[in-house]
Amino acid sequence: MTERPTTQPTVVVTGANGFVGSRVCAALAERGAAVRAVVRRPGTAPTLPGVEERVGDFADPAFASTVLAGADAAVTTVYPMTSDDRQTQLDVAVKGTTEFARAAVGAGVERLVHISTTAVYDRSPGTGDVDEDAALVPDEAGDYAVVKRDTDIALAGVDGITRVLVRPPAILGAGGSSVWNTQRPAAVRDAASAPHAVADQSFAWVHVDDLSSIVADLAVGRVAAAADVTDGPVDGGCTPVNVAAGPATARDYWSVVAGALGMEPVWEDKPAWTGRIVTDRAAGWGWTPRVDLAQALAELEAGLR
Repeated sequence: MTERPTTQPTVVVTGANGFVGSRVCAALAERGAAVRAVVRRPGTAPTLPGVEERVGDFADPAFASTVLAGADAAVTTVYPMTSDDRQTQLDVAVKGTTEFARAAVGAGVERLVHISTTAVYDRSPGTGDVDEDAALVPDEAGDYAVVKRDTDIALAGVDGITRVLVRPPAILGAGGSSVWNTQRPAAVRDAASAPHAVADQSFAWVHVDDLSSIVADLAVGRVAAAADVTDGPVDGGCTPVNVAAGPATARDYWSVVAGALGMEPVWEDKPAWTGRIVTDRAAGWGWTPRVDLAQALAELEAGLR
């Protein structure tokens, strides 16, 4: 990636104790950044050189202004994954993230990197490949996709700062709060019922370490702002970028999960999305995933066994 000469950058990371947030903190520390790790509970931020825990509610304007003062960049990772209440999701994800972004503008922060998701795209059967210009999900899509979509739309309306919407698909990687390595396999195990899936359905994925790598590079300025999206995030604009690894199918993922749990998957015969997530933009910015499917699935299987 194009590295911009810089002094030690200061980066604020919200949700720093989460699955993605903690890995982003680690990647930033490796790059020599001074990290302000925002958490709600004392003692939960990663203990790493250059990482300073800041306890508070990122959505509170007064706290946000204080923690963002003098920072060069901010990374937002917070989403209430454990809440089934849509209003809570809206309050935290849409309202909270937007308030934080406005506080960043007020503090003179140059860049905001937001962890979005490829779930914001319409991936109905027959849709085909999905790039950053693809249609977004309709209002009748599930809460997660719609709330994440609306967060992206809200951030696009916050002027005065360069915004990057990093959109990963399923995030693989070990961790207690990992959805795809831990939580979904645990739900299958606890239900003692074999998973049902369409074998050929696309399973778009990225490893958390590869995701954290591009997020950290964006935050510290190794990917410089540009006038054209092919070269980098648009200076002062709001630029989405897809990050996904190589192709995989539901058969690849669920066969490993079910096998490790001593089950046989049930393959369904119905229409499903079989396209791919296009990552040409991220590649043009210098990003290449390093963890391949075999490595990611081996890590998953080892954790389940």
